[in-house]
Amino acid sequence: MCGIFAYLNYLTPKTRAEIIDLLIRGLERLEYRGYDSAGIGIDNLSDGVTLIKQEGKVKRLRDAIEKQKDSLGMERELSRHVGISHTRWATHGVPSDINSHPQRSDEDNEFIVVHNGIITNYKDIKQFLMQKGYKFESDTDTEIIAKLIRHMHTLHPSYTFLELVEGVIQQLEGAFALAFKSKHYPGQIVATRRGSPLLVGIKTKTKLATDHIPVFYSKDKGKVDLEDLHFRHREDTPERTHMTADIKAVGLPRTNSTAEFAPLGDDKEVEYFFASDASAIVEHTDRVIYLLDDDVASVGAEGVLSIHRLKRCLEDTHNREITTLKLEIQEIMKGSYSTFMQKEIFEQPESVVNTMRGRINFDNEVVVLGGIKDYLNEIRRCRRLLLIACGTSYHSAIATRQLLEELTELPVMVDLASDFLDRNTPIFRDDVCFFISQSGETADTLMALRYCKSRNALIVGVTNTVGSSICRESHCGVHINAGPEIGVASTKAYTSQMISLVMFALMMAEDRISSQPRRSEIIQGLKKLPEQIKEVLALDDQIKAISELVYEKMSMLVLGRGYNYATCLEGALKIKEITYMHSEGILAGELKHGPLALVDKGMPIIMICMRDNTFVKTMNAIQQVTAREGRPIIICNKGDEESAKYGSSVLQIPQTVDCLQGLLTVIPLQLLSYHVAVRRGCNVDCPRNLAKSVTVE
Repeated sequence: MCGIFAYLNYLTPKTRAEIIDLLIRGLERLEYRGYDSAGIGIDNLSDGVTLIKQEGKVKRLRDAIEKQKDSLGMERELSRHVGISHTRWATHGVPSDINSHPQRSDEDNEFIVVHNGIITNYKDIKQFLMQKGYKFESDTDTEIIAKLIRHMHTLHPSYTFLELVEGVIQQLEGAFALAFKSKHYPGQIVATRRGSPLLVGIKTKTKLATDHIPVFYSKDKGKVDLEDLHFRHREDTPERTHMTADIKAVGLPRTNSTAEFAPLGDDKEVEYFFASDASAIVEHTDRVIYLLDDDVASVGAEGVLSIHRLKRCLEDTHNREITTLKLEIQEIMKGSYSTFMQKEIFEQPESVVNTMRGRINFDNEVVVLGGIKDYLNEIRRCRRLLLIACGTSYHSAIATRQLLEELTELPVMVDLASDFLDRNTPIFRDDVCFFISQSGETADTLMALRYCKSRNALIVGVTNTVGSSICRESHCGVHINAGPEIGVASTKAYTSQMISLVMFALMMAEDRISSQPRRSEIIQGLKKLPEQIKEVLALDDQIKAISELVYEKMSMLVLGRGYNYATCLEGALKIKEITYMHSEGILAGELKHGPLALVDKGMPIIMICMRDNTFVKTMNAIQQVTAREGRPIIICNKGDEESAKYGSSVLQIPQTVDCLQGLLTVIPLQLLSYHVAVRRGCNVDCPRNLAKSVTVE
């Protein structure tokens, strides 16, 4: 949820103004991850640390810095400096200056930390620290981290910055990405992650020394006794929690290692960027390292990056690859559009092509998903398919369930990840589990993945983010190639997820003779899809006019059935997300079982009525609505006058294969939600209370 951005320049002179501007621009790139408050931590003009924090969006932080610029020594040039920054999505404590990050250890800002995630045992640690005399000023779970590292430094002042952080993270339970700065360790930074994304960008003038960095392990004999380190519940005492002793020595003897990175040659100039997402780094460098869970990345006094772990893991590759970002800076700019959401809606003719590029040969009607093909025989032998996701990704699973059942002839379960975990769903080793997530970091989906993986099911990831946790932890998968999606409300990722799952179904049916006519029909439908999406986008002015009729309403119903039921759910979600208008997606067959009571002449109703096998039944539902003085907005096929005559407004879209119709019918709902939100004065890209990447449960 939250966004972390940190910058270290070593022997690379920068003015304080340049450093601050770089931190703020990094936060602006990450603002879609959270925008309740923001803050930065930089060196002050003596030997301490200055915090500047502000409730609200990053622009308010920039304005607050502008007011203080005379006291910040903006023109002073620094050859070595560490700055950390954060944009927050509130979990513990209301949005406020005091709850903003960085959080500090004390009034002198000896240690400061930025945090993305949730610490589940923070109350236990807080109680321990309060017993030691520490006072807390915020309501956050993050403040305990800053005070805990100060407590450890007080006990063990000879420890390195890295050793202190390693000691701290052994105490923490939950999900986190952290970056630390301290006045006791000037020019040094330590960052770590567990369950929340974090990557390191590297910029040098010379060629990098290596494309892989070995991992630095502690010796087995030097491991810390976790019994002495962890907070435990004692059944035989009245105290709920206690610590067995003061935090003990955490000095970890190391094996000999070359786990360090430095540029080649005598030129030691280097810049490091630590961020929650590549979008904050791409304008500076395309060379990045994706940290794994429990990695601790440290840049010491010599400007050398090293990566450390407390213990070995069987699945660990024992090195981290320096990868090259394929992201272009133009992809994360708005261009001529007023918002990212509008841009991403109108990018869909290109994004669906990118999803299919190199995977479908339309002439030979061959479909190949490179990330799955080696596992295809195993998938064909499975007991059932499970599609597990949250939000918009869940709707893409519902949209393709019927086709998957038809072409694979396997039972298909679709589950919300949070509910899937709550039920302790039985999973068998011959199950195939798909985990769908735009970011690849969705906490509930990731937890469900680990649950299924521990039960030996085959794991298939479907994500839009290379190097994400779901990508790395899956056995195989599909990258949807939709391009960066910055707007909080997902649009182009939804259509690309649908197409990816359709392509999987086509692969599964390639050797079944009875399915060939149907398969050929779908492939040719996919070929026409980009041009048909352009036709739908041409309805924008007409949709804008409809938004003028409904933007003042308090509620809206979206009805459809068959393949378009998922469109109803997704359209209603978009309306809720960015217009703050209550909206409900309803299966048209359920209308008479309760929702019909909501229908009157004042209720805005959108009805999707396509010429497919549910047409007659959907027409019955339309007539039931109009008989109760309902005035539905009809989305129908081009030239369909029979259904159009019942609509107060009509949007006619091109005819395509029934299983692909949802790719076209969802776009008018995306555009309608966008125009209603603009008309109501809502922030389209940053809707209240929401954030793009949901990395907390």
